[in-house]
Amino acid sequence: MRFTENLAAASALFAVASASPLVDKRLKVNKDFTVTQSVRKPSILSGPSALAKTFEKFGKEAPAVVKAAAANNDGSVTTTPTQFDSEYLTPVTIGGQKLTLDFDTGSSDLWVFSSETPSNEVNGHDIYDPAKSNSSKALSGSTWNITYGDGSSSSGNVYTDTVTVGTTTFAGQAVELAEEVSTQFQQDAGNDGLLGLAFSSINTVQPTQQLTFFDNVKSSLTAPLFTVDLKKGEPGTYGFGTIDDSAHTGDIVYVPVDSSQGFWSFTSSGYAIGDGAVNSNSIDAIADTGTTLLLIDDAIVTAYYKAVSGAKLDQSQGGYTYPCSATLPDISFQIGTYKATVPGSYVNYAPIDDSGTTCFGGIQSSQGIGFNIFGDIFLKSQFVVFDGASSPRLGFAPKTLVSSK
Repeated sequence: MRFTENLAAASALFAVASASPLVDKRLKVNKDFTVTQSVRKPSILSGPSALAKTFEKFGKEAPAVVKAAAANNDGSVTTTPTQFDSEYLTPVTIGGQKLTLDFDTGSSDLWVFSSETPSNEVNGHDIYDPAKSNSSKALSGSTWNITYGDGSSSSGNVYTDTVTVGTTTFAGQAVELAEEVSTQFQQDAGNDGLLGLAFSSINTVQPTQQLTFFDNVKSSLTAPLFTVDLKKGEPGTYGFGTIDDSAHTGDIVYVPVDSSQGFWSFTSSGYAIGDGAVNSNSIDAIADTGTTLLLIDDAIVTAYYKAVSGAKLDQSQGGYTYPCSATLPDISFQIGTYKATVPGSYVNYAPIDDSGTTCFGGIQSSQGIGFNIFGDIFLKSQFVVFDGASSPRLGFAPKTLVSSK
């Protein structure tokens, strides 16, 4: 899940995709489809762990204070799903075996805990075993490897197998088996792996990159797009091929995507805190369902928490905290002609411990990562269209929000 610039590899991948027949016998599709997330566990990653995991994901070394804060807790705090967002994952069947995966628009690998993962790293995860599948085939000589900022990695061998998402099945999808998994992913006990939905140009399989599930099936869809409708405190949905107009309450505003780095990158032209005026400030960011928090420029984060009574940059937590009783202001971002508003209640991520007196903010600094990430804190407040046509774009629209719980 790193920035990858390999034009030759990307061009070769495009050539492979372009050469594919119009009717792919590996594809069994019930046209467009929608999948609903499932609740896997009544707990969440702690704020410091969620922040550290994002640094890991993008191959960046977390600041010392973030690493120390993550190391000083067990990776989760006990909560009830009605109070704070639990982890919502999506059921996927691989070779007849059901796993729950994180649909991740910030990566392009489909990797899973597997029969090749050491037992001490499995840590309660469901695993994929190619030996138990009648359709698995080893992709001879192929490997994958993602190195994280802390020096750990996830890596292993590659198979192809039949993958079913919703009502669509693709035979011959590259499935990357984890032989080792980084600590943060081991601790995320509800998540059996990732299904990447970024651009295939950053797939990490070597020597030949592989297409994502979306790129494999999109030619069969009514439109080459998927929609993301995440919700606060309850399961959301991913829709493929069509837009459910009942899921949003206003017009969809589209902005161009810069896919040169393999991500769904876009630009916001400014922000506003509470009822304040929009501050003109170009914010280049990626839309990433695989990142929990909203990570933005230091100056914006500082300005936001100045408006929160009792907020402080807490070195022991590696980020901003505040009294859980505090009222948080809304924050809005200008995206094209659309003003996307994140309610203050959505910014309130989680308490730092079971006492419930001090909370960790859902908005934190992107410093050290190198780019801004509009993760789930933002995406839960919007209806979002990921349009993968020849000129990719992102669409944003308001929707009826789940009330704060």
